[in-house]
Amino acid sequence: MKQLRRAIRIGHAALIAGFLAVPGALAAPSHGIAMYGDPALPPDFVSLPYANPDAPKGGRIVLGEVGGFDSLNPHILKGRVPWQLRFLAHESLMARNYDEPFALYGLLAESLEVDPDGLWVAFTLRPEARFSDGSPVTVEDVLWSFETLGTVGHPRYLGAWAQVQSAEATGPRSLRITFTEPNRELALIMGMRPILKKAQWEGKDFAESGLDEAPISSAPYVIADFEPGRFVTLRRNPDYWAADLPIRRGVHNLDEIRMEFFGDAGVMFEAFKAGILTSIRETNTAKWNRDYDFPAVQAGEVVKSVIPHERPSGITGFAMNTRRADFADWRVRDALIHAFNFELINRTLNGGEVPRITSYFSNSVLAMQDGPATGRVVELLAPYADTLPPGALEGYTLPVSDGSEANRRNIRAALRLMDEAGYTIEEGVMTRPDGTPFTFEILLSQGSSEVQSMINIYAKSLERLGVSVDITTVDSAQYRERTDAYDFDMTYYTRGLSLSPGNEQRLYWGSEGVDIPGSRNWPGIDSAAVDGLIDAMLSAESQEDYIATVRALDRVLTAGRYVIPIWFNPVSRIAHAADLTYPEALPAYGDWISFHPDVWWSKSAE
Repeated sequence: MKQLRRAIRIGHAALIAGFLAVPGALAAPSHGIAMYGDPALPPDFVSLPYANPDAPKGGRIVLGEVGGFDSLNPHILKGRVPWQLRFLAHESLMARNYDEPFALYGLLAESLEVDPDGLWVAFTLRPEARFSDGSPVTVEDVLWSFETLGTVGHPRYLGAWAQVQSAEATGPRSLRITFTEPNRELALIMGMRPILKKAQWEGKDFAESGLDEAPISSAPYVIADFEPGRFVTLRRNPDYWAADLPIRRGVHNLDEIRMEFFGDAGVMFEAFKAGILTSIRETNTAKWNRDYDFPAVQAGEVVKSVIPHERPSGITGFAMNTRRADFADWRVRDALIHAFNFELINRTLNGGEVPRITSYFSNSVLAMQDGPATGRVVELLAPYADTLPPGALEGYTLPVSDGSEANRRNIRAALRLMDEAGYTIEEGVMTRPDGTPFTFEILLSQGSSEVQSMINIYAKSLERLGVSVDITTVDSAQYRERTDAYDFDMTYYTRGLSLSPGNEQRLYWGSEGVDIPGSRNWPGIDSAAVDGLIDAMLSAESQEDYIATVRALDRVLTAGRYVIPIWFNPVSRIAHAADLTYPEALPAYGDWISFHPDVWWSKSAE
């Protein structure tokens, strides 16, 4: 534990140092790039600071997922795809160091150059870069990947490509991308685009691809076997081209990664207890304390690991669709937040042990500060003062209940808010201004008993407001279809956020996503302040200005009352086979290793 705490302190110190760095221009080809300042790792670094360069190769890990899949292409909107494929089975020009907020180091690219003002970026490919079929990765493959993903790929790729003025080869192994306007983050975004093999898709419709064939990539793992909706097996490529690169040393140690899919979380947990799975991530604290004492744990065959992290909480809870007339009024949304008895729900499901999400970037240096806005944050919010939601300038905090089932104080506040919005109680029924009963649907996806339990408690609380709800549970395919079309009133919602928010914020909360199907803006946030602050964040000239802008954005999003927040875990709880282990040194994104087994290894392979 002493080494663990020291690793976290070092990661935190490095993080703060990165935030205080002075922006610098890259005047010559470089091995890496950081959003601000210089990358922390020198050109001659041996391995990532949290990887074990001496880790043995071999062994396997079996993970569980709730739901199913009907596609192996994670780069298009169509279909359901095992989320791990996007990260484990594909590579990009650059790779991340998870000990820095946003820094990249050469992978397929041996070097890059960037314009000091962020108007262009140039990459030079490694001559040894190869796809899994042995063919070389070419500039033509890179340019085709950029254009294809940016035009017919998943919506997460479209926004950045719209800001590209030109992309062209400048030599046999080099290319240059010019942007429509200066934007320093775009160089990093293009460095993280997955690179695919152009020849594989000649004569085929990339946007319609599914299970016919897996995309060919240069990644260390290839899809070895799968059964739709049941399992996917990844195997390490013994001829992986980058195995000896510093960025890959001590990484991708396991020979096999298998994902098993289950209809619900309860069945998945039983599969773990039976030894079918070798690792499971538990998000329920009460369940962790109560149910993880089965014989394999007692015998030492299963280890319970608690991994801390320093990343933002993100937002998790129940999104209200402001495209609907009822939820367009902030007072209605505020009333529904007051009716949500978090303290009772947290005590019932978690023993009251986990903290509540207080803002989109809570648990980080980017979080809005308590009380009224001050300094640079006030200056950033001032142009939008007339349109800001109540609390954005003066300070906003979530309502707190006394933990009793009655929740009288907050219910009284909710009734006042509904009255101000023109809703009235008639014979015990909350009634809209037009005289119709105020009812709405809560849409859920199959498989989460915890979410269902939350909603059942919430539904009883809403009855105290005179509000009845329809709880609709659908399979994952229907859920995806309905949420892509924004066909819901309220639904479970989660958006993970990083210590380096950037262009993806437009996809999450930008007004363009109000009408475009498939965006991540499920609440339908349509705010000039949000759009303007995202633009200001992307053009920030210093870390200080960047932090102030994110804090201002956090205020507007949180005070907008778009989501009923629940809790976050400042640690990840992973139960795993004793044969599996990971390095003691943890990056700032400590729980990254609980999602991605990149740096794990098998003791039996030693």
